[in-house]
Amino acid sequence: MIHQFIFAAPKPGMSRKQFQDYWVNVHATKYASKIPQIKRYMVDTRIPFDGDRGKPKLPHQGIAEIWLENEEEQLASLQSPEYLQGARQDEPNWAAFWLTIALDTTEHEILAGAPLTTPRPTWVKLTTLLKRAPGMSLDDYRRQTLETYAPLVTKLPGLRRYLHCHTRDTAYTFGETSFDSVEQLWFDDLYALDVALRTAYYTERVAPTLERLVNPAYVFTMAATENWIIGP
Repeated sequence: MIHQFIFAAPKPGMSRKQFQDYWVNVHATKYASKIPQIKRYMVDTRIPFDGDRGKPKLPHQGIAEIWLENEEEQLASLQSPEYLQGARQDEPNWAAFWLTIALDTTEHEILAGAPLTTPRPTWVKLTTLLKRAPGMSLDDYRRQTLETYAPLVTKLPGLRRYLHCHTRDTAYTFGETSFDSVEQLWFDDLYALDVALRTAYYTERVAPTLERLVNPAYVFTMAATENWIIGP
């Protein structure tokens, strides 16, 4: 299964609220959700969070998360009339498509969350883009993120769910990709997220372990809430 992340930014002149409202209530429901190959689909709408990392901060104000069966189904989705004559044609109406970041990943569920009962959960999710440290092999990075780093993250106070998603091999066919993995952490609310990132456990155990694995110039985070369009 492919877990795809698409980071999108508003077109010039569109506010964050206008952008997010159009994405969730028009583009996602009227166009993208009609693509038959998509198994699940949600839009994460960004919320202000002083703890977001990145220099400069990401300009994106949301993330589309899309699940597809495999590469063949993904190709079929991009060739479908629902995409070519629908979702793709609608993109200039709301998104600065030249700023889009898209990553196909294989997800690893480290900590399973409680079953969802609503398409608009109240919890807050922190999504982090990560690039491995210079000189580190991709295999070593993948192994250490799951075997060394992830077990530490699971002990963060207030953590409700945890995914670590590795960029798929196809992204490296012609060289390096911008990011090697996407990390997602769920908390009850923004306060719980902020508290967790300020604990001695995070600053003394989790953060130093991560810093040994990544290039700090390519670590970017976004806090958001979820809007399920297809699923869960």
